[in-house]
Amino acid sequence: MRHYIYFIAFLFSITLHAQNNIEQALKKFNKETVPYIKVNELKEKKNLVFLDAREPQEYKVSHIQNAIPVGFDHFNSKKVTANLKDKNATIIVYCSIGVRSEQIGEKLQKLGYKNVYNLYGGIFEYKNNGEKVVNNQNKVTDSIHTYNKAWSIYLKKGIKVYEN
Repeated sequence: MRHYIYFIAFLFSITLHAQNNIEQALKKFNKETVPYIKVNELKEKKNLVFLDAREPQEYKVSHIQNAIPVGFDHFNSKKVTANLKDKNATIIVYCSIGVRSEQIGEKLQKLGYKNVYNLYGGIFEYKNNGEKVVNNQNKVTDSIHTYNKAWSIYLKKGIKVYEN
């Protein structure tokens, strides 16, 4: 079973390398069920709630300031609805490039949230556009957890951090 999982991860990695840029990767992996918002459009919105759909180890390395970690593998809808009562809040969900965040965005939509956006290009594009991120001590950092080496090709600015 473990060999099967490694094989699937290897195939996914090869497929990912075939995607030359974030746009191609998003077209391949997403269905665009959650509307995108681009980094330069964030300034046009007010009172944004950022939800980080990455795993805790990724969030600890860096995240958008004041983002609420909701995770992906262990997303807890009851915890989110208890902490985010306003179903009309403007919610920006992000992950590394926008694949996991689309899936979390879909879950939020099913929970009745009306203004959910998927950050186009995720935290990578946020950092690539010169925006600041903070670490677990709330200090500005250039480090970005890139999930793994394959995904790191999409981060153009910053220090790439990954375990494998």
